[in-house]
Amino acid sequence: QVQLVESGGGLVQAGGSLRLSCAASGRPFSRYNMGWFRQGPGKEREFVAAISWSDRNTAYADSVKGRFTISRDNAKNTVSLQMNSLKPEDTAVYYCAADMDYRDRATDSRYEYAYWGQGTQVTVSS
Repeated sequence: QVQLVESGGGLVQAGGSLRLSCAASGRPFSRYNMGWFRQGPGKEREFVAAISWSDRNTAYADSVKGRFTISRDNAKNTVSLQMNSLKPEDTAVYYCAADMDYRDRATDSRYEYAYWGQGTQVTVSS
């Protein structure tokens, strides 16, 4: 079992920044890949960013490339999402998720993620 707890959400004006964090526990964090997803009002859950367990591979949705950065600290069992130049369309509940596959990968498929956090709300005002 893996437990994931997100933090760092809030209300920010367009153009501002937020940093989300996700704390993991339950299994050796350095052996699984991590991802961030989001779900806006009335929308499907969508991929945002992913990072492999080695930190060598990352992936981003086109809508956030150049604005968001995913990182991980295996010593602290955390994965973070730095979000800059936020837009109102970034408003959503953000979830971190764990992909337990042994391969060192950064996948954008939500079906590959076995464990999910409870989510943190990000609201960007115009």
